[in-house]
Amino acid sequence: MKKLTLMIICMVGTLSYSQSWRTNFENAKSQAIKENKNILLVFSGSDWCAPCMKLDKVVWKSSEFQQESEKSWIIYKADFPKKKANQLPVELAQENKIIAERYNKEGSFPLVVLLDKYGKVLGVTGFKNVSATDYIKTIHALER
Repeated sequence: MKKLTLMIICMVGTLSYSQSWRTNFENAKSQAIKENKNILLVFSGSDWCAPCMKLDKVVWKSSEFQQESEKSWIIYKADFPKKKANQLPVELAQENKIIAERYNKEGSFPLVVLLDKYGKVLGVTGFKNVSATDYIKTIHALER
């Protein structure tokens, strides 16, 4: 019974932090056009980049970001893990590589790019050691 209770708590915790991160960039652009939203494109090295991991923990998994992203942006994370156990499906890894060739030519991690619904760059930022609320303000400032 204790194991079942623990599993339920873990599942509820995971669901509460689930994000609507898109896994197909063309679909993300189509949805952005349909919903008239900008696209928040995040380049991350989820298993090797310490600032990426901190952004994930402090900002991307926060309830503030989850609520704001649902109403303000279509979100896409282009992840580039290095550990074999964390490798992405081949098609997704290839798509992320193509996206990086266009939007992250220098290979910066983390890199946060705000795009309009058609894929035009509105602004770029990176790691900032601030609260989720302040980081959200930084993203919104790119919209101006």
